[in-house]
Amino acid sequence: MTREVKVKSVKTASLIPYARNARAHSETQVSQLAASIREFGWTNPILIDEENGVIAGHGRLMAAQKLGQEQVPVIELTGLTEAQKKAYILADNKLALNASWDSELLSIEVEELRAVGVDLELVGFSGGELEEILRDVWVSDLEAMGRIEATDSTAKGKLQITFEEKDREQIREAVTNLVDQLGLEGVTVG
Repeated sequence: MTREVKVKSVKTASLIPYARNARAHSETQVSQLAASIREFGWTNPILIDEENGVIAGHGRLMAAQKLGQEQVPVIELTGLTEAQKKAYILADNKLALNASWDSELLSIEVEELRAVGVDLELVGFSGGELEEILRDVWVSDLEAMGRIEATDSTAKGKLQITFEEKDREQIREAVTNLVDQLGLEGVTVG
């Protein structure tokens, strides 16, 4: 099915969320969406039917309401049957979940963003997820330089780093800075 796509602006209050939307949006996620809209603007309009019923974008609508936005961008999907609307409401949410991450590329992208000072909360990963994503990059980089030998004891939540005495202060400072940048709590650099 080919359709002409036109983005238009409508009053936020005129939109009607689908009452049986099976996708739940936590307050944390709505706050993340709001932060993303504040930072990047509206990159993904809300999809609606001819009666202003929300088909996709319930979380974005909640974020717009949280931000006090009186107008939001929408794309009106015309000509869908009720069954097609219901099916797309589920598909829009589920299909994205069927993808996976390329861990190596994800680590590289996140590390590059961190290095240039991007607020990593904007990308939606929790502090623990970011720590896990970045840990492998840092450890492999230091190992490749021949500066450390790392022993991972994830069952205990510990990462032991062995290095030459001459590098002690430099590595301690680097690890301390990384812990501070990620805002990690309960991390001891010994």
